[in-house]
Amino acid sequence: MLSWTIRTALLLCLTVPALAQDLGTLDPVPLPPIANPNDPSVPARELFGRKAEPAALPPRVIGFYSNGCLAGGEKLPIDGDAWQVMRLSRNRNWGHPVMVAFLERFARKVKEQGIWPGLLVGDMAQPRGGPMLTGHASHQLGIDADVWLSPMPNHRLSRVERENLSATNVVRADWLDIDPKQWTKAHLALLRAASLEPEVERIFVNPAIKKAVCREATGDRSWLAKLRPVYGHNYHFHIRLSCPAGEAECKHQDPVPAGDGCDASLDWWFTQEALHPKPGPEKPPLKLAELPAQCRAVLGAP
Repeated sequence: MLSWTIRTALLLCLTVPALAQDLGTLDPVPLPPIANPNDPSVPARELFGRKAEPAALPPRVIGFYSNGCLAGGEKLPIDGDAWQVMRLSRNRNWGHPVMVAFLERFARKVKEQGIWPGLLVGDMAQPRGGPMLTGHASHQLGIDADVWLSPMPNHRLSRVERENLSATNVVRADWLDIDPKQWTKAHLALLRAASLEPEVERIFVNPAIKKAVCREATGDRSWLAKLRPVYGHNYHFHIRLSCPAGEAECKHQDPVPAGDGCDASLDWWFTQEALHPKPGPEKPPLKLAELPAQCRAVLGAP
C-alpha cells in the first residue's frame, strides 16, 4: 500500500498545476470547451487557442501576419543540436515548414560560425496559427518567431527551467539605450546574421537596440533596413519571414522603407510621445468572420 506521503503527493500533482510544474510535467493543459463555439461573437483567439494539433491539410499560409491562420503546421522539435524551445506549456512552437527549416538551419549556421552558441526559441505560432489567447497581435501565419537575447546554455534545460528562466534584458531601465553590462558584440553579430538571410522580411527589436546597432555597425549597412524598432523586444528579437514562394493566399507586407533607418524616424522613438503614449480605446478582439474565409476550414479540419 502507498504511504500517506506518496498518496498525498500524487493527489496534489493531480489537483495543483503549480506542483505538477515543479515536478517537470509542463505539457500544455487543455482548456475547457466553449459552450457555443458557433456564436459569432466568440473571439477567434478562443477558438484557435483551443486547438492543440495542426490542421491535417497541405501546408499553406492564409492571410496577413496579424489576421490569418496556418494550415498544415509543423512543430519545431523542442531540442536540437543548436536550439532549445522555451515555455513549452504555451504550445507555440509551431510554424509553416519553411519557418521550421529556417530556424534549424540558421541556428546551426550561427553556432558553426562561432557567432552564437545556439538559439533559445520563444513563441512561434499556435498549431493552426490564428490569434493567440495572450500576447502577440501577429504570429498568426506560422512565419514569425521570437528568439531570446540569451545564448543557449551548454546543457539541456529541464522543462521547469524552460518555464521559469528569464531571458536577458539588454535595454537600460529608462529605455533610452542598451545596458552596456548586458549588450555584447555577439548580439550585434547575431542580428546582422539574421538580417542577411534572404528569407527574412523584417526583424523587430527594441528602439534602444536599433540605436546601438546604428552606432556600432561598420562596413555594409544595407542590412540595417530590415531591423525595425518596436517597443517591447528588449528580451528577444522577432524574426519575420516573407510569404513562402507560391503561396498566393499569403498577404505580403509593404517593403521596408529605403535607407538604414538610423535617421529622424528612429529619433521619434525616444520622444515623450513615443515613450509615454496616451492610452486609446481598447481594440476589440478579432472574430472568426473577420479572418480570411479559408480560416474557418482550417479551424474545422481534423
